[in-house]
Amino acid sequence: MTSNSSHRRVPRAARPFLHAQYRILAVALVMSLFGAGVWLVSMVFQVRELGGGPFELSYVATANAIGLIVATLVGGAVADRVRQKYILVAVESGKALAIGTAAALALTGNLELWHLIVTGAVLGFADGFFYPAYSAMLPSILPPDVLLAANGLEGTLRPTIMQAAGPAGAGIVIAAASPAWGFAVVGIAQLAAVAGLLWLRATPVRRDFGDEDRARHPVAGMLVDIGAGFRYMVRTPWLLATLLFSSVLILIIMGPIEVLLPFVVTDQIGGNAGDFALVLASFGIGSAVASLAVASFRLPRRYLTVMMIGWSVGCLPLALVGITDQLWVAVIAVFVVGVAFAVGGVIWGTLLQRRVPPDMLGRVSSLDFFVSLVFMPVSMALAGPVGHWLGYGWTFALAGAIPVVLGVVTIAAARMPGDEIAHPLDDGTDMLEGRERPPHTGSIPTVP
Repeated sequence: MTSNSSHRRVPRAARPFLHAQYRILAVALVMSLFGAGVWLVSMVFQVRELGGGPFELSYVATANAIGLIVATLVGGAVADRVRQKYILVAVESGKALAIGTAAALALTGNLELWHLIVTGAVLGFADGFFYPAYSAMLPSILPPDVLLAANGLEGTLRPTIMQAAGPAGAGIVIAAASPAWGFAVVGIAQLAAVAGLLWLRATPVRRDFGDEDRARHPVAGMLVDIGAGFRYMVRTPWLLATLLFSSVLILIIMGPIEVLLPFVVTDQIGGNAGDFALVLASFGIGSAVASLAVASFRLPRRYLTVMMIGWSVGCLPLALVGITDQLWVAVIAVFVVGVAFAVGGVIWGTLLQRRVPPDMLGRVSSLDFFVSLVFMPVSMALAGPVGHWLGYGWTFALAGAIPVVLGVVTIAAARMPGDEIAHPLDDGTDMLEGRERPPHTGSIPTVP
């Protein structure tokens, strides 16, 4: 049987697994996501075991966010200069060392809060390098027509592994032993990820360095690269418009979801911690189901419009969350939001990998990650006062309605309907703003 016919007979969502390099990368990603999920729960209970509370927990979370923000833009520049395999191996090794050290300190009774703060910062810093490198690597090991499926699979793995399996595993370990042993499990998972990544083929950096690039000091070269990434963003309408929309969207919705939703569930609906967990789980389930569904189909011809509708109109169910006193209404509303956001997110990741030039992909991915973080603390800080002033109903109503208006304005301002027709991506071809993508060098193995 020929490789092409085998490719057609395999379900679209599973086609990335026909590529050996992707199978290795996927296993490493699963190990890393599982470790991240175990860390999230183990860290909380370790802080409590040290006698800490919400304030102490916020110190660790803030350190993680600072590390992430500091590293993101540099991580994107490095991803466009260094073979991504080496970045991923270094990142996962650093995470294994940091968490392994925390585990050893905890198991010997020598762990202090500042150790956890430093560990949180290291993990955030490492993630700032991981995501741009991962995004830049996918197009070098997969052909364009399966990138949507690969991004859909990642969108499925993240809620199921990091938000479900990891925390569940942490709960079992902590109940049977202690949070310190949870850290040990995280360290083992990270080492397994490193072992998998070492098997990856080191794909070449998809970029030509001129004499001027080679003559620059490495630090100066990275600063020039970061500036070039910003210039590319500004002169690319669909990219600039989407990133501006995303940053404002985060400002509007993240605070109500992260800060006010627990109080809606407990005070307005009369639920408990288990009910709040159910509402959160509904978002993750919706994201996983939608990601897998998108991975099973072709990229829509109106990909920019569908993406923006998912992110904007998909916020409307939040208005129900602010007025309902029924748990099942909140669960369904948040589930729908998870579905809509996953549809937009999978398309967006694929769009970056297929329309952004290969030599710019790491930096653009880091810009995407950066804008999703920059207004998040502001949104968290504003949510409490706004919710107290306007009440839950009006706050969530605005969080549901404003993104719709923003989405319409963004689609019109960036002329997205005309852009997506002029740059079709439904046939496996890529439109790189006038530049050709280097040919894919991977292979599809023959299936007997």
